[in-house]
Amino acid sequence: MLALNRKQGGYTLLEILITLAVVAIVASLAVPSFQNMIATQRVRSAANDLVATLNFARSEAVKRNATVTITPAAGGWTDGWTTASGGTTLRVQDGYEGITLTGDPASTPLSYGGDGRRNGSDVEIEIEPPSGSGAPSYCIEMSATGKPSSKSGSC
Repeated sequence: MLALNRKQGGYTLLEILITLAVVAIVASLAVPSFQNMIATQRVRSAANDLVATLNFARSEAVKRNATVTITPAAGGWTDGWTTASGGTTLRVQDGYEGITLTGDPASTPLSYGGDGRRNGSDVEIEIEPPSGSGAPSYCIEMSATGKPSSKSGSC
């Protein structure tokens, strides 16, 4: 025998629509903070990549006992850079979309001598997030000794 009085379980259309509306409201509140977090991570990643490249170039200069040069791309630091020694390309870094890297000096190559010291004066490179993102900028500083340092904030 079939039980005809058995109540069917499930959700009504109204309950599903209310649940979806609540989820949409919560998601719309979370999106701006996710965008800020993504912008912050992109700037931090660019800063870490540049510091890693500078440390790599310094290490390679000492290891090879030769000059290692980091040259910004034709469009400047924002478009990436190339690390080379004696005509041999050691590493290439692509540019960063939506992030601005401004150097002082602007597009001058950076060199490390065989002793691991920089050839030239102190250098600052500022990494700025997209405008309006609310993310902090980063500053990469290099003294004549060659050791790079990174800090949050403007140069």
